[in-house]
Amino acid sequence: MLLLNNISLNFGGYDLYKNVTLQIKSKDKIGLTGKNGAGKSTLMKLILGMERPSSGDISITKGFKLGYLPQELDYHSSSTIFNELVNANKEVVSITNRLDEINQQLTTRTDYESDSYLAILDELSELNERLIQLDGDNLNKEAEMLLKGLGFDQNEINLPYNEFSGGWKMRVEIAKLLIQRPDVLLLDEPTNHLDIESIQWLEKYLKSYSGIILLISHDRQFLDNITNRTVEISKSKFYDYNCNYSNYLRQREEELLQQIAAKKNQEKYVQHTQQLINKFRAKKNKASFAQSLIKKLDKLEDIEIDSFESGGMKFTFPEPIPSGKVALTVNKLAKNYPEKEVLKNIDFSISRGDKISLVGKNGTGKSTLIKSIVKDISFNGEVIHGHNINVGYFAQDETTKLDPNKTVFQTIDDVAVGEIRKKIRQILGSFLFSGDDVEKKVKVLSGGEKTRLSLCKLLLEPYNFLILDEPTNHLDIVSKEILKEALERYTGTLMIVSHDRDFLDGLTDKVFYIKNKELKIYYEGLKQFLESYYTETNQIKKQSAKKEDKSSSVNYKKLSNRLKTIERKIESLEAELIQTQQFVNENASNTDLVQEKFTLIKKVKKDIENKYEEWAQVSSLLEK
Repeated sequence: MLLLNNISLNFGGYDLYKNVTLQIKSKDKIGLTGKNGAGKSTLMKLILGMERPSSGDISITKGFKLGYLPQELDYHSSSTIFNELVNANKEVVSITNRLDEINQQLTTRTDYESDSYLAILDELSELNERLIQLDGDNLNKEAEMLLKGLGFDQNEINLPYNEFSGGWKMRVEIAKLLIQRPDVLLLDEPTNHLDIESIQWLEKYLKSYSGIILLISHDRQFLDNITNRTVEISKSKFYDYNCNYSNYLRQREEELLQQIAAKKNQEKYVQHTQQLINKFRAKKNKASFAQSLIKKLDKLEDIEIDSFESGGMKFTFPEPIPSGKVALTVNKLAKNYPEKEVLKNIDFSISRGDKISLVGKNGTGKSTLIKSIVKDISFNGEVIHGHNINVGYFAQDETTKLDPNKTVFQTIDDVAVGEIRKKIRQILGSFLFSGDDVEKKVKVLSGGEKTRLSLCKLLLEPYNFLILDEPTNHLDIVSKEILKEALERYTGTLMIVSHDRDFLDGLTDKVFYIKNKELKIYYEGLKQFLESYYTETNQIKKQSAKKEDKSSSVNYKKLSNRLKTIERKIESLEAELIQTQQFVNENASNTDLVQEKFTLIKKVKKDIENKYEEWAQVSSLLEK
């Protein structure tokens, strides 16, 4: 158990916390929420002993192991990521090393009756028992499982730690925490560097985690699916709710409505009482009555209305200029880097008004595809922008393009042209830059502020095709919701990369999924895609497993004939697909007819995909 008792923390005359108490019990999974600067990360540092309270005390059950994942990482190692992971579980490593020493001694010693020999046997028994409790024999298997779950390929697990980027190193750090199985997990924005598949894996893992979890995250769905308790930090106080984030929002809103109603009633009472005081204080026979009313008002505690996750940015994208019916056409797009092939034979078209989620594991080529579309990099193939298309592009590293020595106002003023320049302060205000904030230099801004400033630039021109690569990075939950609402109202064409499932849910109507250097199109929202894709994948795995179990008794000739039949069917389906796509291109102006053919295209592609899966399964059985 953890107990923060009557804690206060003061910074230069400002109370970050004031006389707060928080009890954390076994199996609590707590989501910490509050505005930037409210003290969420500081609370974790207090628990870890990295910060000390101004007053109050913190007690932690003796022997509790704490595991901490910070937002920023400053660690280097030439060891392989697999060894990094295995060696992170120091207790298992220590026991294993000691067991090796004991076994070595037992092979050479002959003093079987001595006390020291018997003591070693006792130690051997105790260490083996502890190793069983820790499931130490499966440490290597668990390390491999954790790395694969977090997105590493088999051929990567023996590569040096320092060869990976910061985002992939952070995944290793998550795995190093999990393999230690601490009693308390303190996670500060663990999903920042994860793709959707890895987020879902981590979410499933943490849901069944037996220890305490204290979690800071701007991913609403991640919070909802893991936490059973929410603690809001606001105005130096803690507000504690026994529910997940969404239910906390509902309860908090109800409380605020009750506070507002109570405040209004109090104001009416004060006003009425003041009128009575003014009426009777000058009358001798009523003076004592007036004095009693004054005392009542003096004793009255003023009802405060709590601040609450408010003040998000407020904006609407400009009405886009008209464009042609086809916004974008991509033919045979391929991209190779010296060390590897990233994309091959990518074909698709995007119609005016489409809203598309571009998803896939990290490193599969999502940003490469986007950079090819906006012609930021060289590539093979053809990218054709439709008639009158005007692209607004938000790159994943957009904030690094800001000049650190310019002010917020100068950053926008330098790129604004025409009448929009008269509205710069108004536009900046909608992105929470007001008053003296507009004179701040970019280099002093937080990550979230830089993201808001970069997004602000998209309002300076009426783009009819927005391409956004991770626009939600560093945005808090409220700001993300407001950005989502603005994109839902946006009437132009949209392609967006994000790993935030709640943000994408209901925003887009198509999914472009990149896997194995190729792109597949799903004509559905992200939620439906995730449900159908993972259900289908699991079914294929089960079918494959069943077939493999029976493979030893399957006749070789029958399998060969089956393989040829599948290959002929694939050829037939691919011919049908090409013919249908040509028909769509030739009849693009007939919307109803084209939509009907799109449905057929979707079905044929699905049939081809299933046949390839079946071909792979039969080929595997044939090889065995």
